[in-house]
Amino acid sequence: MQKRLVLLATGGTIASAQSDRGLAPALTAADILRRCPIDNCVGQDIFHLDSSNIQPEEWRVLAAAVRRALRDADGCIITHGTDTMAYTAAALSFMLLDIDKPVILTGSQLPLDHAITDARVNLLEAAEAARSVSRGVYVCFHHKLIAGTRAVKMRTTSFDAFDSVNAPLCGESDAVGLHVYHPIEHAALAPAAFGDEINPGVFLLKLFPGTSPEAFRHIAAMGCKGLVLEAFGLGGLHYIRRNLVGALHELSEQGVVTLVATQCMYEKADFSIYEVGRDITGSNIYSARDMTTEAAVAKLMWVLGKPDVRKELLRQSLCLEMS
Repeated sequence: MQKRLVLLATGGTIASAQSDRGLAPALTAADILRRCPIDNCVGQDIFHLDSSNIQPEEWRVLAAAVRRALRDADGCIITHGTDTMAYTAAALSFMLLDIDKPVILTGSQLPLDHAITDARVNLLEAAEAARSVSRGVYVCFHHKLIAGTRAVKMRTTSFDAFDSVNAPLCGESDAVGLHVYHPIEHAALAPAAFGDEINPGVFLLKLFPGTSPEAFRHIAAMGCKGLVLEAFGLGGLHYIRRNLVGALHELSEQGVVTLVATQCMYEKADFSIYEVGRDITGSNIYSARDMTTEAAVAKLMWVLGKPDVRKELLRQSLCLEMS
């Protein structure tokens, strides 16, 4: 028997039409399925938003909608704008860790009604993925199946918009069909670790030579509870003239939790290697290892929603987000 699917529409380019102010979401879930029929699939509208407007509040609504939809369906497709799709995919990966069915995000670089749109093939391949993998959150785009915590939008106009960073593709489609190579494996977690709670009070800071320590003090003054810090190379911070290491420890002492990532797209942060990173470690400071920026931001927001199990979760790979 063919698996039952549900398509949750959130807007984005795939659902857009030309308006007097440029492209804007216009098509409903029913419109999408009329233009691109998917067998045994029903549609539901969640938002009609450009993905630049999808934020943590929308992630909560979307996670709840997925949970409701998967009570009756075997798999879920989410149509989403490409600009923040990787953030949403990463957030849902953590928020839906306890869901034992597949959730596939897809979208397109051109609207569904465009003459040479990439939307139809992405939708149909997403449907195939939703019927092929057993569980987990994925991005399906331009013949690639990517773990939701490893997807990064790398190109603004190419149909091949997304890459899998620091992890192999989970699968790939060709003329034969979908080949699943590396399905997502989830860590075994206590029930207390599950849930949709999320704290949006996270700041992302990319260092540059000459960054002022005052930046860290402003983060605390803003009331942020977490910081994702994109440091240099393996995790270096300058401390001559402008002591960022001292400012980071001040932030830690105020209870702000920091994930230290690398600005390099590929490979890991490891601040035990160089002298400029050795003094970073502290009670509220953790390594993001080889996480993408999107996954680090989403994971920290999610972890801050459950402070009682913070250290265990930040140091553990939960759904392929780090190695």
